[in-house]
Amino acid sequence: MRFWRLLPVLLLVNIAFASDIAGVRIWPAPDNTRLVFDLSAPAEHSILVLKNPTRVVLDIRGTQLSTDLTNLDLKDTGINRIRSAVHNGKDIRIVLDMTETMLPKSFALPPNEQYGHRLVIDLERSILTGVVSNESSAPVANKTIEQYNNQKRDIIVVIDAGHGGEDPGAIGPTRLREKNVVLAIAKEVYQQLEATEGFKPIMVRNDDYIVALKKRREFARQNNADLFVSIHADSFHKSSASGASVYALSNGGVVSAVAKYLADQENSADVIGGLNGVSLEDKDDVLKSVLVDLSMTATLQRSLTVGSVVLEELSKITKLHGNSTKVGQANFVVLKAPDVPSILVETGFISNPTEERNLGSPAYRKKLATAIRNGVVKYFDKTPPEGSLIAWKQKQKGVTRQYVVAKGDTLSAIAVRNGVSVLQLISLNRLTGNTIRVGQVLLIPDA
Repeated sequence: MRFWRLLPVLLLVNIAFASDIAGVRIWPAPDNTRLVFDLSAPAEHSILVLKNPTRVVLDIRGTQLSTDLTNLDLKDTGINRIRSAVHNGKDIRIVLDMTETMLPKSFALPPNEQYGHRLVIDLERSILTGVVSNESSAPVANKTIEQYNNQKRDIIVVIDAGHGGEDPGAIGPTRLREKNVVLAIAKEVYQQLEATEGFKPIMVRNDDYIVALKKRREFARQNNADLFVSIHADSFHKSSASGASVYALSNGGVVSAVAKYLADQENSADVIGGLNGVSLEDKDDVLKSVLVDLSMTATLQRSLTVGSVVLEELSKITKLHGNSTKVGQANFVVLKAPDVPSILVETGFISNPTEERNLGSPAYRKKLATAIRNGVVKYFDKTPPEGSLIAWKQKQKGVTRQYVVAKGDTLSAIAVRNGVSVLQLISLNRLTGNTIRVGQVLLIPDA
């Protein structure tokens, strides 16, 4: 990437009122670092990028600094030190001494329920080393020829914990934040799937930072996901709203009022994750071209099917919203990957006092995660992707027998007893050596 010695960033805000910088928050993510300045009123700003050494210089007009910048944790941010000084007698100049070259972008955010006026500085890495890429995915099939030829590949499940960083998501009556709840559930789903043979889970975010909605779904495509699961715990303006639900993308049919309300809430996250306060949900040409294709219909059908299985598992441990056993549909931006089956799981209404207490319980969150995991595994047990280990094992059931390892058994003895080689047993059962354990079930090929 080409870098400039001097990079001006033009302002969109023109206001003469003085402002205080009341606080600063920092959110490191794999591909960027976000700095958020809390202002008492909007303020003009400009940014310069200087080299040798690399520095980002931020001037905020007509402001005074009322917070301590030295207390910020700069680990993994790309920033070595933050300095500040009065500039031109009425401005605050903030200098970021960088440990790496990062490209700054900035925008203002208006007040919301949690914060007042904010100035956001995103420092983007030129070479992406993190989880989520900025690059768009080409409209290609989400499986490669090499993967289809590999008859024992893992099923890839991308797990998306909603919100994060500057975007807390919904907030409960006792201030429990959705972003923290769903990250805990997502991590538990990840651990359970990782321990399940034949599955490879991947997290969209594994810490407290924001990822734009479009990036989340593109990440699923870039990783050739077999399934994308977005986890949320939303709110409603009536505290009586309760129950878990599962959603797929709307196909243009009738959408319930609650579904539309929830979709609007989730989609608004891109105003926080976007640039200059504008949603990143543009007129996606890739999606437009695929929506008219039969592959979109097939993807949506798979989404509805896996959603039904997950919903059934959730019903075993919690009430369903409206007592409905049907997968809802709405225009959720995060579900618009055209070739990846995608579902959004609402684990409950954090605005409901009872459900907020439940969602704050690690034991209850684990139950929710187990239900999601069980639903995913049951779906793929019935309809495993071609070329996956699960599909391969199912094909082997007609030509193999099972043997339960007993005390005193060795792999060589089992091989001799069944007229097969040790190498056959190792290959068929994907063993890493000759070690077996009592109670282990081995597949025995026909001699």
